[in-house]
Amino acid sequence: MHVARERKLSRRTLLGGAAAAAGAVTLTTTAAGTASAATRDVDVAVVGGGLAGLTAARDLVAAGRTVAVLEARDRVGGRVVNLPLGNGRVTEGGGEFIGPTQDRIKALADSLGVATFPTYNTGKNLLHKDGRNTAYATDGLLGSVPPVDAAGLANAAIVQASLDDMAKQIPVDAPWTAAKAEEWDRQTFETWLRANAVVPSAKFLLDVACTSIFSAEPRELSLLFVVFYIAAAGNASNPGTLERLTETANGAQELRFVGGSQLVPIKLAATLGDRLVLSAPVRSIARSGSRYVVTADGTTVTADRVVVALPPPLAARISYDPLLPAGRDQLTQRLPMASVGKAIAVYDTPFWRADGLNGQVVSDTGVVSSTFDNSPPDASYGALMGFIEADEMRALDTAGEAAVRAAVLKDYVTYFGEKAASPSSFVLQRWNNEAYTRGGPVSIAAPGVLTQYGPALREPVGGIHWAGTETSTYWMGFMDGAVRSGERVAREVLAAL
Repeated sequence: MHVARERKLSRRTLLGGAAAAAGAVTLTTTAAGTASAATRDVDVAVVGGGLAGLTAARDLVAAGRTVAVLEARDRVGGRVVNLPLGNGRVTEGGGEFIGPTQDRIKALADSLGVATFPTYNTGKNLLHKDGRNTAYATDGLLGSVPPVDAAGLANAAIVQASLDDMAKQIPVDAPWTAAKAEEWDRQTFETWLRANAVVPSAKFLLDVACTSIFSAEPRELSLLFVVFYIAAAGNASNPGTLERLTETANGAQELRFVGGSQLVPIKLAATLGDRLVLSAPVRSIARSGSRYVVTADGTTVTADRVVVALPPPLAARISYDPLLPAGRDQLTQRLPMASVGKAIAVYDTPFWRADGLNGQVVSDTGVVSSTFDNSPPDASYGALMGFIEADEMRALDTAGEAAVRAAVLKDYVTYFGEKAASPSSFVLQRWNNEAYTRGGPVSIAAPGVLTQYGPALREPVGGIHWAGTETSTYWMGFMDGAVRSGERVAREVLAAL
């Protein structure tokens, strides 16, 4: 018979701004720093209160295990966050879209009563290239492919088909074992593109796809990593495709969450009660006999097993005793976060819709090269969201918010006209500057990383187990991947206990 070791704790109610804005969900938790939170003794300590850690905790609790979740921030969600716009309105500053084959995040949201609605996709997209705007339909023969010259379109189609064929050769649970893994991991995606996307307009399309998917430049990525990422854009019944990564309709950007995406982790956290401790960054994980002592600011947890549900670069900043195996440490040294920010301008109405536009842009210039209509389902106000990615984000890391705002609005005026110059409000999320993220949306792998160090990605170290979207076999880098990783690590831990 399992004997619970979790101590009886006092409780206090924390109503965070994001929770209040997203429907007044009461999140019962414990602040690290209260006497009752100072020490805990549990079966499993979970480090990280994002979707991965919360999902793992949910499944462990459902199996009758005692759990403590330690989250560094004063909120849950990790790379998923709602940004308040005032008057109870929110927009998403991190992960927000889901689509076909993202079954686990959808099932989680459904179980918590968080509804979805279609990303606005009515009307024409805009291509801004060579100083000119071209509106184009997304339901024609070319779908949502921007209308570049015929030679470029033909070349891009060949490149896309080649990448999809390569992805079919990737075992998603071990891409480093693919027959051509060594060959593909010796080169950057940029090198491969230069040899295959030989028409300049085709290279432009693939470059934009790369920065939009990874928030990284082609020169930063291993070809093997890119092909694996494509393979992972599916599930056990549906092979991944590049098109599924880039599309809105029938793609990864198809749906959004009513109330904002952070409502999912907020409601999930609420089911855990005072098992969750906020404002408790973990500093060390030390083995003590057959157990582990996890030390966070204001809180110490003793546990049989530890789940670290953090991006690899952040997991590496924890002190481990004994030291992690060299292979694991070398892996985390080589998986930096990509560079991304989101800028959302809010208007009284989604005025671009009256012009027959859906708010989606692909551009060859500016700090924002891709945009979406982030308005709510009832269109009670208009919101334009732009991604700032890769080199463009890094160039603005030290810029003041006013300078970033001016640069973003200049791009919005270029794309949508003078009405875009005067939003009623403007919010900016720069993940590079977030202390407990330092980039996004995902850790990226350069040549040589997966084939040399990939096996250490999910391999437990004693009683320490690894979760987070980077460890997922499907939908790595997405909310769905985070949920999948939490479910996987819970099974792993339960089998070991």
